[in-house]
Amino acid sequence: MEFDYEIEELVEVLEDQDSDEFKDLVVHNDDFNTFEHVTNTLIKVCKHDVHQAEQCTYIVHYKGRCSVKKGPFNKLKPMKDGITDAGIKATIE
Repeated sequence: MEFDYEIEELVEVLEDQDSDEFKDLVVHNDDFNTFEHVTNTLIKVCKHDVHQAEQCTYIVHYKGRCSVKKGPFNKLKPMKDGITDAGIKATIE
């Protein structure tokens, strides 16, 4: 039931938008994006400096995921969209 999953995800997103609670923007590892692409995306989208972006990229590679930013949902959502638009898996948790 793929449809049910999409509805549940949408409900969670709508509930999270009203929350002032801080969330984590998490980038996930994959087998096709290069270190350079992930690093450059974090610099562009999250405004990381080169050193911070490289550290996050290595953590993603070796640990499978990395929290790259903390903040309220409404601040993280555009960043998540920018990262996923670049072909990199990201979630807000």
